[in-house]
Amino acid sequence: MNIEEFTQKLETEFEEVEPGTLTPDTHYKSIKGWSSMHALIIIAFVDAQFDTILNGGDLKSASTIRDLYNIVIEKTK
Repeated sequence: MNIEEFTQKLETEFEEVEPGTLTPDTHYKSIKGWSSMHALIIIAFVDAQFDTILNGGDLKSASTIRDLYNIVIEKTK
């Protein structure tokens, strides 16, 4: 899965996000209505799509969707 596909699929996980508005450089913690529930959604999404577990430190160290993607790719190597 490339970064664009990752971004599009992640976008569909957030009901509040208008389709086509997220980009790889979106600061995901600034998504309207961001909460700890969204963090859990990201963790579940990555687990389902990549069979990889993100932890709180991973989420804390990432600022953008691109950062998340890079962490996931690194963990799946």
